[in-house]
Amino acid sequence: MRYRSLGRTGIKVSPYALGAMMFGALGNPDHDDCVRIIHRALDAGINLVDTADMYAHGESEKIVGRALKGRRADVVLATKARNPMSDEPNHQGASRRWLVRALEDSLRRLDTDYVDIYQIHRPDPDTDIEETLAALTDLQRAGKIRAFGTSALPASDIVRAHWVAERRGLARPRTEQPVYSILNRGIEREVLPAAQEFGMGTLVWSPLGGGLLTGRYRKGQEAATHRSRYGFRHLTDDRRLDVVEQLIPLAEEAGLPLTHLAMGFVLAHPGVTSALLGPRTMEHLDDLLAGVDVTLTDDVLDRIDAIVPPGTDTGTLDMAYQPPALQRPELRRRPAGERAAA
Repeated sequence: MRYRSLGRTGIKVSPYALGAMMFGALGNPDHDDCVRIIHRALDAGINLVDTADMYAHGESEKIVGRALKGRRADVVLATKARNPMSDEPNHQGASRRWLVRALEDSLRRLDTDYVDIYQIHRPDPDTDIEETLAALTDLQRAGKIRAFGTSALPASDIVRAHWVAERRGLARPRTEQPVYSILNRGIEREVLPAAQEFGMGTLVWSPLGGGLLTGRYRKGQEAATHRSRYGFRHLTDDRRLDVVEQLIPLAEEAGLPLTHLAMGFVLAHPGVTSALLGPRTMEHLDDLLAGVDVTLTDDVLDRIDAIVPPGTDTGTLDMAYQPPALQRPELRRRPAGERAAA
């Protein structure tokens, strides 16, 4: 496994990173099996493990903590906070009040006294960015986190966060975790260039397009998979399925499984540090590990560009962040009486 620089942190990480979202009740409830999967990934050279407090309501962190016993010093451990952890209104968000509490809870579940990368799981429009950066800076100075980052942050907010940090003498976000795949290339326009400009490492998630780039979902066919039980709309989006039908023969001509084509694509971008794998079973992990040596040629990348133009999204991944301006009609519509030009 080759290792890449995580932005300008000086930390070296594997291009394949292990995402732990499927460990626990959401995916694989067998803790022993999950531990074996984590150990298999580490033995293969993966040194970055990414989890979050909300994954199976803390169960994923407990599994990861158990798996890393005796190996913690060799692993770049990342976790996240921001999403609700109870019905209590203050058990969520990016306020100092919650982040300090959330980190303590995560450290206890992970059975460690620090995390290498602490990430804000989604933007929090209700909290001043200076409040968040100040809290994270203090946690870093206290030695409880080595670096911190963001996830799904728009490029404009990345710029604002760095501006506020410089102006107020606060630590800067060092990583960004955006969604990126052949199907969702929107971050190529501004997010990846902004991350590169500010020396941020990028840990892209859902490189398999939320499951569509496994080849198990075909147009006009029903798929009896673990994901299909959750009713994700992106799995039945005809626009996305049309792209999959064009990618399958391309992968065959290249002599690759569709999963390896998908992983090779995201890792070819110079702005991508690592791609998060989210295996539920050992079989899933082994299939992806078999593609670590894949290098896509310019011809194959050009043909992907012809199918999905650079900087464009094909449909929307269900779990992708949608800013308030897209979720709330009143933020994009004037009152009816003020809409006319005259």
